[in-house]
Amino acid sequence: MTSPDKPRPDAAAASFLPGPPIDRTRVEGWQRWIGTRELFEPAPVLSKGQYAQMTPRRRRLYDLHRLATHSSLPVLSTPMSDAVAWLVKARIADGSYSHKAGIRTGVMVNGGGAQGKTETVCAALAAFEAEWLEVNQFMNPEAMEGTRDLLAPVAYVRCPVKATPVSTCQRILDFYGEDYKNMRQEDLIRTVNASISAHATKALVIDDITRLKLHRESDQDVLDLLLEVMSMSVTLILVGVGIPSSGLLRRGRFDPVAKQWIFPPVRDRGRSPNPEAATQHERRFEMIELEPFSYDSAAQTNTWISHLVAVEKSLRLLDDTDGMLSGGSMPEYLFGRTNGVVGLLEKLIQRGCRLAIENGSERLDTTLLNRCRVSPTDLPDLDAESGEQPLIPPIKNPPKKKRGRNTVFDDSGPGTEAAG
Repeated sequence: MTSPDKPRPDAAAASFLPGPPIDRTRVEGWQRWIGTRELFEPAPVLSKGQYAQMTPRRRRLYDLHRLATHSSLPVLSTPMSDAVAWLVKARIADGSYSHKAGIRTGVMVNGGGAQGKTETVCAALAAFEAEWLEVNQFMNPEAMEGTRDLLAPVAYVRCPVKATPVSTCQRILDFYGEDYKNMRQEDLIRTVNASISAHATKALVIDDITRLKLHRESDQDVLDLLLEVMSMSVTLILVGVGIPSSGLLRRGRFDPVAKQWIFPPVRDRGRSPNPEAATQHERRFEMIELEPFSYDSAAQTNTWISHLVAVEKSLRLLDDTDGMLSGGSMPEYLFGRTNGVVGLLEKLIQRGCRLAIENGSERLDTTLLNRCRVSPTDLPDLDAESGEQPLIPPIKNPPKKKRGRNTVFDDSGPGTEAAG
């Protein structure tokens, strides 16, 4: 009998089990995500022979570890995400190390749904936070003598679906764990200002910002609130889908040659309660687009294939995964199934790997992936009404062969009788 104070010999087998859910919209959850985001160890790579030698129980545990591995595929950097991460870190550093008072230049990160905007921004913020904490010796450089050393260099919140200045302030205060019961709007704004200062916050991220619908007066008030927040010497990072057409900036178009957004002259904004709010945002933010992969040129195709090669290295199938996604016609097939959107690719690969393990094929190919459908239910955290759900391409099955015509009763004509 095993002593209760000693671990069982196979206790480490379930080390892949996730801990409590992490809520990054709370300071404790954000800090726990920072500390654990790189601790997961994927399943070891095994051959079919090694797998066959395992006991049924060990095989089942290994399969579960593989399932956890495919459900936790790493967020791989791309040339597009690298550009976004660089700008985010540069703007935060510019504001954080500046000795000047006043408004910091913010960043708007625009892009379609499931393209990795949130994870790209959060990874950049994590890198900044690690550096900032080290520089300040993990202490609050702005703490008052005799008070607690509260320190939260980064605050991450998500915009409410129907935002108002009150609900937006409450989301920010929820991150810090502040009590806002029975507060008026003016008190909420004042408390937000005090919380940002007390926690030495240098970057405030508001995700899903395009949930604001600027035909509502309350949403226009939120724009004014954001301008107020920017005066608190904090760098504001806004993340959303379709920002140029949302009203946060003037309606614009993306110039693929210049690689930037082009905005027309200011025109009458109709009955907007604050017609100049969007123009002020345009002057105070730099916007960058996180684009999906393209397949229009040899260079873009090679970039897509290189990404697939990197994904292959994370797969834990018993067949050799080299070339499984990047060889033959697979790159073109996968692009057709995902439009180059990394989130859709991840969901498709996850579902395909599960099926390949369950049916024993241990390999991804077009026949198996044609049985895997990605639906909006696979992306439950994206709000469809706000345009966050990406367009999911349909599965293009090969054309069916036409059935041959029955010729039994065809008249062969007089020539056949004559030959007989």
